[in-house]
Amino acid sequence: MALGPAVVWMALAQGSGELIWWPYLVSKYGLAFLCLLIPACLLQYPFNLEIGRYTVLTGETLYQGLVRLNRLYAFGVWALLTLAFLWFGAFASAGGTALADLTKFPADWGQRGRTLFWGYATILLYLAALLVSRVIYRVVERFMWVVAIVTLLGLSLACLHPQVLPSLPSFLKALVVPPMVLPRPWDPKDAETFLTAITFAGLGGFWITFYSYWLREKGAGMAGRMGHIEGLLGRRERIPGSGFLPGAGRKDLLEGRKWLGFLKMDAGIGILGNILTTLMTCLLAYALLFPKGLVPQGNELAVVQAAFFENSWGQAGRILFLIVAAAFLSDTWMATVDAVARIQTDLTFHLVPGSRKKGLRWWYFLFVALFTFLTCVTMLGRQPGELILLSGVIGFVGTLVFSVGLYILNYRVLKPQLPPGLRPTRGTEALFLLSMAAYFLLAVVFLKIKFLD
Repeated sequence: MALGPAVVWMALAQGSGELIWWPYLVSKYGLAFLCLLIPACLLQYPFNLEIGRYTVLTGETLYQGLVRLNRLYAFGVWALLTLAFLWFGAFASAGGTALADLTKFPADWGQRGRTLFWGYATILLYLAALLVSRVIYRVVERFMWVVAIVTLLGLSLACLHPQVLPSLPSFLKALVVPPMVLPRPWDPKDAETFLTAITFAGLGGFWITFYSYWLREKGAGMAGRMGHIEGLLGRRERIPGSGFLPGAGRKDLLEGRKWLGFLKMDAGIGILGNILTTLMTCLLAYALLFPKGLVPQGNELAVVQAAFFENSWGQAGRILFLIVAAAFLSDTWMATVDAVARIQTDLTFHLVPGSRKKGLRWWYFLFVALFTFLTCVTMLGRQPGELILLSGVIGFVGTLVFSVGLYILNYRVLKPQLPPGLRPTRGTEALFLLSMAAYFLLAVVFLKIKFLD
């Protein structure tokens, strides 16, 4: 019953790198970089643990902790986060790409018109679900469970295709022993995509901080005694207060250890599920696109692979793959608008004292309305892939900024206040510092390529 936050994390992570960046690299360069996929995904595990640790042991969200640390610093993180998510409407348009090709409706609107139609239609559907729910998080979690299951089953069926299975042995070998020669000359323009695929293999940048809010709403650990934001049909609004730490008694220690054990398992499920789905999409790209020299851009990957399954399995194959692609992409908007609205509400409440005259629910739905409007406007502009990559640039910087605060918060502020049995160990500290160093190096290389080369 406690499971859920990692499933939401996994289903949301399926919307970008798994269906766009990694399959693009495999379709263009074969198995040359596949050995980096699993290490790239595992880099996020220490971040999930540290973000979850603060929420499980205090009941507070990560950003509430950053406000405690330093209000000016928290304001800077808030500004970066706001910039990073001005363009997340691209994911609604991305989901519309698959649905437009699946339905061919409206017939006389053209591909661009159909993509926008389905993008707006999914936004309307998800917005209605958020508005009429009693407890918003439960609606999001249940929907993401469905997305995760449909995605895993659909990809598993696709990978069992007779033309896919023969590629499996060489694919698995490349996870450990990469090919020594690139199958085609390296294109310097792909450097950004390559670094983005590694850094955001799953949920990277500010996206990974959503995990704190899902744990909070699920009531994990000390968060089980805190309030939460209810939907419009909720009976009352429970205002989350200040956090508090578990005691040093035997019962408290046993309970705290149980929740930390849950956190490790929950975060692990999200990471492993993300690795599995990404590997399957890469296998499909290697088996279906790479031999033909097809290197489609952005969300065309879904359409091109669906065309293959239509030729091999008929209309049912095409429908299967496009349903999986739509599930991959369209759910991203719902989970993102919910999480971003929660973060904006949280930071507004703790950084702007006058905002407390209004309830949390009032601010939450105000931000939902604002980001829905921004989505509808930005969808009319540049193509999804470019917008997603632009948010990734800001995400590189954001990762470095908030990770420093997270380290200080957990290892310099929180750790001395915890009973000895619940303090983070030197091993977890070393793993987190290693991940931080890796992301710092990736960010430096990315910014050099982006602005200096």
